[in-house]
Amino acid sequence: MKRVFLLLLIAWLGVCIRIGAQADSVALPDTCRQVSADTLVPPDSGRVQPPEKHFWRAAGETFGMNMAQWAFDRYVLRGFYSYISWETIKQNFRHGFDWDNDHLSTNMFAHPYNGSLYFNAGRSNGYNYWQSELFAIGGSAMWELFMESEYPSTNDIIATPVGGAALGEVLFRASDYVLDDRSTGAERVGRELAAFVISPMRGFNRLITGQSWKRGATTGRQFGTPPVHLDFSLGLRALMYHDDRSRGRSGGMARLSLEYGDRYATRCKEPYQYFSLLMELNMIKTQPLLSRVEIVGRLLSKEVLQGRRCRLSVGLYQHFDFFDSDTISTYSPKEWEPCVVPYKFGTPASVGGGAMFRYADGRRTFDASVHANGVLLGGLLSDYYRYYHRNYNWGSGFAVKAELTGSVCNDRLTFALHNQYYRLFTRSNWDSVVNGAPSPSEEPKDVLGDASFASFNHLEGRVSYRLFKSLSLTWGLDWYYRRTCYDTYRWINMGGWSYGTSVLFVSSHQVSTQLMLTYRL
Repeated sequence: MKRVFLLLLIAWLGVCIRIGAQADSVALPDTCRQVSADTLVPPDSGRVQPPEKHFWRAAGETFGMNMAQWAFDRYVLRGFYSYISWETIKQNFRHGFDWDNDHLSTNMFAHPYNGSLYFNAGRSNGYNYWQSELFAIGGSAMWELFMESEYPSTNDIIATPVGGAALGEVLFRASDYVLDDRSTGAERVGRELAAFVISPMRGFNRLITGQSWKRGATTGRQFGTPPVHLDFSLGLRALMYHDDRSRGRSGGMARLSLEYGDRYATRCKEPYQYFSLLMELNMIKTQPLLSRVEIVGRLLSKEVLQGRRCRLSVGLYQHFDFFDSDTISTYSPKEWEPCVVPYKFGTPASVGGGAMFRYADGRRTFDASVHANGVLLGGLLSDYYRYYHRNYNWGSGFAVKAELTGSVCNDRLTFALHNQYYRLFTRSNWDSVVNGAPSPSEEPKDVLGDASFASFNHLEGRVSYRLFKSLSLTWGLDWYYRRTCYDTYRWINMGGWSYGTSVLFVSSHQVSTQLMLTYRL
């Protein structure tokens, strides 16, 4: 299984090298063509030429970021993994890659975010999407092999660069949108600061090159001013078990939904000219702050139908999914309930085909989409595997997503229905329950988790009613369902009876409701 993951990563590396080389030599369509730097461009122009490529600066920033992270871990956090030497480096090369046991949030979001910094070291120094991915792979490999005394991580060498490319391109384009080289004074400071927060590597490069204070005749935006829809919601959320509404948690939440670009562009091969981003934050006791991140980024597409009312586009899309929760009830050892955590799920490396359809007649608009993805790497909550910080299984598989959105009454009433189905397969030689956390000196476990196959389904609905011009009242409902089939022999105690089984199905389903005020920027 580990070899399969690594072979697929190597294939991805080859794709990046080939496509990245072709991107500089193949002429882009008129809709994507860059304007020469010598051409006089109106203030609100579309495209301008990207900065000149600086390999050594990009490589130095990647190297420097790893060194800064290591110094922080070593001298501030004093993490046992940061005590490195030539001996630990040699051991890493001799031993090879293992599956690590960090938190889901660490492996599925924090590491891809670090990958986005590597990625944007290349992106902000003139390299395109595919070429910048090589910096993410190089930065991740340097960290895994040289900067930790723990053995290199198989999941990190996949999730960090691949998931990092998704997060990195979204953050790079978002930072580009807020910049305006024509601005001065407090507005300029605010824009530069916002861009730095969104994409630190880009902000750093603008500082060291003097772009942060240099005034221009145009916006200086690399991607112009594409259409952007940004919704910010704030309200209340309740998360509970489907079968027992008395067991749950409630509190505040925030939600950010961003749609960038034209999903029905006639034809363009430039990655992420269109993408959607969804983030949800919890303000609920015992629940993680970051509960959800979803990215759908278009790698290439072609419009196959363009009528007076109907449009249809097909293409290749990259997906990034992250769902996180924690215990919402007290576990009783007298009950057969292996896991009281509602759900944990992530797919930092997923790609597949998709189709998007729109019908609009002036008063009504309906959008529908469907995606079928292959999942290179994913993680899903386990009922049994417990080791160090990990309570989930690694696996690969496939996913199917379908969405229907619409607006009626001149956009006063809008709705959305979205369903996501994932199937992950886990092969493992681990067949015993592991309890307790190991000491730093203990030999780590190198397993994918429980031998199993699992399904995860997320169904959500949203209804919004516009109260004022940009303010709406939104009600939402989410249903989470997980079913895991464990292929292992276990003794089950339930109701005073004890019996053994070699195949065990465990199901879990939860409901989440939200009531929010939504502001469209």
